[in-house]
Amino acid sequence: MIILPAIDILNGNPVRMYQGDYAKAESVGDGADVKTLAKHFAEKGADYIHLVDLNGAKDGGRINGELICEVANAVDVPVEVGGGIRTMEDIDYYLSHGVNRVILGTKAISDPNFLRSAVNKYGDRIVVGLDCKDGYVCTTGWTQTSNLYYTEFARVLERLGVKTIIFTDISRDGTLSGPNLEMLDHLKKAVNLDIVASGGVRDLGNIESLKNLGLYGAVTGKSLYAGTLDLEEALKTAKDAE
Repeated sequence: MIILPAIDILNGNPVRMYQGDYAKAESVGDGADVKTLAKHFAEKGADYIHLVDLNGAKDGGRINGELICEVANAVDVPVEVGGGIRTMEDIDYYLSHGVNRVILGTKAISDPNFLRSAVNKYGDRIVVGLDCKDGYVCTTGWTQTSNLYYTEFARVLERLGVKTIIFTDISRDGTLSGPNLEMLDHLKKAVNLDIVASGGVRDLGNIESLKNLGLYGAVTGKSLYAGTLDLEEALKTAKDAE
């Protein structure tokens, strides 16, 4: 299993939110900027770095795009980015400027034909985020809830050729209360996709539980900043006996 340290970017700065609430965004990193944090995670051995443009997620567009590409070119580990990626131009921009994978959310839900075109062009460099409240997929920076149930939508993604999905239970995000193992288990049984768990990860016990589910990866955010999880220990636990 791979470990993906997360850096959420709001107005050019690293922050963490609580349950997707922009009003509760708080600074992280003890004053370090986004690029410094990314370099720190890379030096610790991160498998991937997970960047989110929170401004883009809410308002659309590559609002922190230039900074994200600078970060991608400043570290020697792969970088994925989500938030506000809603045109093929956005995808082309990121994937031609050092980013390894892009994460589609709102656009993947609202326009399956667009998603199909993106997957046909870029294959497994296209990832889809399933951000859920009470099992239903949310859009527009988690501010709107769709009528799509997460396992049903995952099956649609599988048919469209998507290879990797990132599942977030929004009620767990930023809470350090542990990931939603039950929903992840249902998802794992519903589709044959690489599943990345996001939201709620607190400690090594959570990493062990996610690994035991046979997941592809785990995004770790607040736990790293709060000190409840050590990145090097998480990486070791994720790789042990694989």
